[in-house]
Amino acid sequence: MTTHSRRRLLQALAAGTAAYTVPGLFAEALKTTVSLGEGPFYPDKMPLDTDNDLLVLNEGITPAIGEIAYVSGRVLTKSGEPLRNGYVEIWQTDTNGSYLHSGGRNIGGYDSNFQGYGRFVTDSKGQYFFRTIKPVEYTLQGAFRCPHIHFAISKSGHRLIATQMLIKGHPANERDGIVKSNRAKGEMLESVMVDFKPVASSKLKEYTANWDIVVGRTAEEMEDGTLGIGLGKPDRPRFNPPKAKK
Repeated sequence: MTTHSRRRLLQALAAGTAAYTVPGLFAEALKTTVSLGEGPFYPDKMPLDTDNDLLVLNEGITPAIGEIAYVSGRVLTKSGEPLRNGYVEIWQTDTNGSYLHSGGRNIGGYDSNFQGYGRFVTDSKGQYFFRTIKPVEYTLQGAFRCPHIHFAISKSGHRLIATQMLIKGHPANERDGIVKSNRAKGEMLESVMVDFKPVASSKLKEYTANWDIVVGRTAEEMEDGTLGIGLGKPDRPRFNPPKAKK
């Protein structure tokens, strides 16, 4: 598939994410998504390909190994407004439990065809979209983790939240140290538990996962560069988000 064809496919799929969102959310019904942190394996060297299709690298013809997942949703403020031109990053392991990070490779090797990291700028409705693999459980450096995808949201050069999408109802959740520690603190982990639903019409084993992320800021606060980022301390972002096209 050419770059142009891939771009058209992803744009069409991204446009369809509106069908999975819940319209008319009231501000009082919105609960801020729990921040679970970015973990130690945010890429220490960015791949050459950083688009929102993690299954195919550049012009490669061999896709990554794994069950395909179409991950979509909206980024909203605590007052219910869509986060326009927000910068969404995701990263996760391949099916071997290996990250893109140089210190995050597992003993089982790694899938060289898996991008491992992707970016997306939200549209006027706050929508984002990724094509990736359904996350898998793994043990890395002696630590067990349930299946998850790391998310980070930035706006106007400020990191608003770093958290993790977990699979709702997955049995490995109960063995995960991060899940246990946050439940002990009384955190509302329901905000990060997401259904992965099989695509009924697909001949492949594909899933859709829709997740609306609510950041603990209003639009006015996010535009104010004097405020700290959502992780609780002022800091510089890891990179400067690209300027939105007018």
